[in-house]
Amino acid sequence: MSDKKIMAGSAQADKKYRITIAERGPYLVFGRPPLAQQFIMSNDRGASWYFQEGRHFSTESEPTALCRCGASHRKPYCDGTHASVVWDSELRAPMSPLLEAAEVTRGPAVSMTDNERYCTFARFCDADGSAWELVARSDNPRDRKLAVREASMCPGSRLMAWDSETGKPFEPDYAPELSLIEDIAMNSSGGLWVRGGIRIERADGMPYEIRNRVVMCRCGHSENKPYCDGTHAAVKWRDEIDGVPEGETLPEEVY
Repeated sequence: MSDKKIMAGSAQADKKYRITIAERGPYLVFGRPPLAQQFIMSNDRGASWYFQEGRHFSTESEPTALCRCGASHRKPYCDGTHASVVWDSELRAPMSPLLEAAEVTRGPAVSMTDNERYCTFARFCDADGSAWELVARSDNPRDRKLAVREASMCPGSRLMAWDSETGKPFEPDYAPELSLIEDIAMNSSGGLWVRGGIRIERADGMPYEIRNRVVMCRCGHSENKPYCDGTHAAVKWRDEIDGVPEGETLPEEVY
């Protein structure tokens, strides 16, 4: 796969940014991107609605080693515990483009691609009516706006919204950043949210597709490594990192 394999609607970040997945080891982060908690926050109906920033962490070490086995005693950083615990480090996600295996739901104004393999169980797709139903009613201005919002808030790009007339994707404009997802409603910690087209590569240098938004597994249980598949919510994995949602919010209005 060449470095030019970039997902539609995405742009590659400056080449100083990259994440190398160590074999049976941590994520090695280069370029010093910002790293902070992002809490999934609910609306007045209890549905996932926006992200709110929490505690910040240093990435000044070059590289910064972040835990991916889920067992480090100094999370989010690696402390070498991966070498002494039993965990499945195998990278099973396909190297092929995410959209290649996506299903398409076509609506009058908005269409939506869906690759369920990349579901992180963040639940933004059901915040104010099902995203699929909203797409079907997207000739209504309110439903169109909500359809785009719900698809665009999906952190792992399982869902993407597209203009039905032009075929162009609706994508948030993200700078290169990393976040530790915290899910208050599910009483669990989520994956490592990678935004802004940061290059992700295997230990042998083979790169994955460049994407504007992906979520990588932090609990060690995903069957779609290096990406999150939502298993953290089923097993109630907690990173036990102190922090509260008290910072900036990632937009309540995406479009």
